[in-house]
Amino acid sequence: MGKLAVVSDLHADINRFTTEDLAQLLSVLKEKKADRLHFAGDLANKVEKAQAIVAYFEQYLPTTFNWGNHEMADLTAAEIEDYPNPAFLNQKALALNQKTVLVGYNGWYDYRFSTLKDKEKIEAIKRLYWYDRVIKREESDQKVDAQLQKRLKKLLDALKKADKKVILATHFVPKKEFIVYQTDPKLKRWNELNAFLGSEKLGELLDHYDNLEQVVFGHTHRRFDDKKINGTRYSCRPFGYFFEWQLTREFVLENQLVEEYNPMKLRGVLKAHEAQFKEYQKQHLKSEFEQAVTMIDY
Repeated sequence: MGKLAVVSDLHADINRFTTEDLAQLLSVLKEKKADRLHFAGDLANKVEKAQAIVAYFEQYLPTTFNWGNHEMADLTAAEIEDYPNPAFLNQKALALNQKTVLVGYNGWYDYRFSTLKDKEKIEAIKRLYWYDRVIKREESDQKVDAQLQKRLKKLLDALKKADKKVILATHFVPKKEFIVYQTDPKLKRWNELNAFLGSEKLGELLDHYDNLEQVVFGHTHRRFDDKKINGTRYSCRPFGYFFEWQLTREFVLENQLVEEYNPMKLRGVLKAHEAQFKEYQKQHLKSEFEQAVTMIDY
């Protein structure tokens, strides 16, 4: 028996992580007795930084990774899917033991989670509001999603035929149960931007595999309790940006820094109290990491 740890959305550059911060995550992994570590995308915006983090953890335990959308902006279309690093696990299966494999899959999106149904309108808001507009893809988003799933299906079919149990780590959301729809009219735009959170078609593909033990993903920057869907456990507990953390909420509310709490409007507040926040973060970051690690027995 072994223990696999999966972490997504570390965003080490945006969160300005130091080696001391990464050491706190390592401490959590040691306490949880992790034998292996997999990063399910969005380690950093720059690939050089992402690889440096992978190299840091490789010193202590076997580490693999797949890309999220933030690294993709720093890559060519070919590098996104087939990156020349032995630790890169995309559209591949890694044997964890004789019976169980870990499959890494970057993933993409099919627009079906959006409240908008007009493809041209969705593409227009992507160009206006979404980070991924700078990512180089050779086909439309929906065609890319379909092509990637066709390749994944071949792999999953082969693993089922070989009677292997599968743990799948991906970046994007495969199930609507993990999509939040806002009821406040002022937040309508977020419901439209759900187009870029994941692929409902991927979830439908995964439903065909009774050997699929667990699926772990992130990208939502919102943590959920595990859900069992059609016999498969789904886990989503991304780490996210510093202004979204639970420790940040506690810091702001304990010090009565805002009248109305809104994570998207906290950066200026935190900047004004930077030294105090940094000290609070140092004391509570380990707890935040504990909430954002998915542990899987294999």
